[in-house]
Amino acid sequence: MIPCLPSLWRAALALISEPSCPLCGAAAAPPPLLCGTCLQRLALPEGGLQGDEPLLWCAAAPYDGALRQLLLRQRPTPQPALIRALALEWHRCCSQVLPGAVLVPIPSWKRHGNPLPLLLAQALAHWAGPSTQVVPTLLRRRRPTLGQHHLGRNLRQRNQRGAFTAPAATPRRPPIWLVDDILTTGATAVAAAAALQASGHAVQGLLSLARTPARRRL
Repeated sequence: MIPCLPSLWRAALALISEPSCPLCGAAAAPPPLLCGTCLQRLALPEGGLQGDEPLLWCAAAPYDGALRQLLLRQRPTPQPALIRALALEWHRCCSQVLPGAVLVPIPSWKRHGNPLPLLLAQALAHWAGPSTQVVPTLLRRRRPTLGQHHLGRNLRQRNQRGAFTAPAATPRRPPIWLVDDILTTGATAVAAAAALQASGHAVQGLLSLARTPARRRL
């Protein structure tokens, strides 16, 4: 037997069996969680962020610094393990509103648009348990909209007005929480909530992983 083979075998087993941080690869607690160093770098505030303008919302952290750069990288090439780890930190901020709720990710009008709202909703429901459902078909785009990165607040509202449609609600009407990756002015979320409410759905508000700081909102 080659002398180094047992050590190589042990190293290979360690890679498979030992949990690691999905962001940096360092050792972490199961199920793979973000390590302490990455959590410190992301600067997720304890208890998250909450507000009620322009609708009720809850976010895990400000859309700034390391978290902003991370989400920009995840949009084109999402990593499921990392998204699930982020959703666990987010779940700790909004766990009280999730039991029995329906999560509706805000869809993009592009066929290959932003994948994060759906992936985040699915990951959040995973941590919340079986009573929390994800129903992406409950909200649809009625028409194309412009990219909003360079639009001001008023233009964003005009851009999103009437952009969504939703089927009629069932008699049960479970509480609905919209899900998005980033909340900036709230124009998209308000338009989505209006479409659902016009169809009889009980929209509670928005769950957003990140909230754009006031100094960066247009």
